[in-house]
Amino acid sequence: MESNTEQKYNKWIWILSIVIPVVVAILFGVNLQKLGYDVKPLSFLPPIYATINGLTAVLLFLAVAAIKKGNKQLHERLIKCCIACSVAFLAMYVAYHMTSIETKFGGEGFIRYVYFFILITHILLSIIIIPFVLFTFVRGISESYARHKKLARITYPMWMYVAVTGVIVYLMISPYYINA
Repeated sequence: MESNTEQKYNKWIWILSIVIPVVVAILFGVNLQKLGYDVKPLSFLPPIYATINGLTAVLLFLAVAAIKKGNKQLHERLIKCCIACSVAFLAMYVAYHMTSIETKFGGEGFIRYVYFFILITHILLSIIIIPFVLFTFVRGISESYARHKKLARITYPMWMYVAVTGVIVYLMISPYYINA
């Protein structure tokens, strides 16, 4: 049964789960240079946001280890850090794409298929994961622990996949970045 806290946040979770991907898609299509603004490309951001993805994966792993040891307080703090990392990643990712020319993957043959498979699954799961993370988090803070744990078993591997494949995508495309 849903707690009052969960009921209070459900509408906002669904709104954010729709608004965030839509806004990101719109902003992804906006390039300030092409619109005539004199902005320098934020070409230093990709290794930073890839590192943040890697950090998210490590923190997620540590959060699960903490809860398995019964340390709820550390678990909650680590999950809050993971959410903050995801928000920071998203802000930097959008800023980079709004100021930089699109980078095309230059690999050929089989590796090209591997890259696009990883990229597409990463993008799709990064959209799908939003409500999972938010519902799982709210269940935890509202102390609906059985329901939290049940959903976390789905959320954790998806979020870990998104974090790890974010690093892999960066490593695969980084040789093709234009330093403009």
